[in-house]
Amino acid sequence: MAVARISMVNMLMRVVDIGLAVLLSALDVAVLAALWFAEGMRQWAAQGQTVPSAATRVLQAEGVGAAVLTAASYGLFRADMPVACASQALIAALLALMLILSAGTICGRRARSWHTRRRLRRARRRWHESQREGNGHTPPPHHRHRPR
Repeated sequence: MAVARISMVNMLMRVVDIGLAVLLSALDVAVLAALWFAEGMRQWAAQGQTVPSAATRVLQAEGVGAAVLTAASYGLFRADMPVACASQALIAALLALMLILSAGTICGRRARSWHTRRRLRRARRRWHESQREGNGHTPPPHHRHRPR
């Protein structure tokens, strides 16, 4: 009888473990979807123009989310719930990967815009110097618009 009781408790713990894994994973996905929806609404309200500090909010949410999920995974590990621990660790790893990719994209865009501004400043300076020397009537340099 004692063996049957231990296996029933063990089975109940596994059911709770799997149920908690599903519930927490669904909650994580819902929070992430709500964040993306809110950012989309901000973009829609700005009528397609850039939204101030949107990149910062996304990076903060992904960074804090990965840290919180890692802490939750550790807590579930200490509570002897391996399925919930593994699901939270997997979602935390995916969120950290998204953070790295988002940060790389944002840094690339900022570097590209910095390079473009630098190139235009240098071209304007050369144009102004050529106008002082009286070398010709060339139009001032302008920004080339590239489709995104």
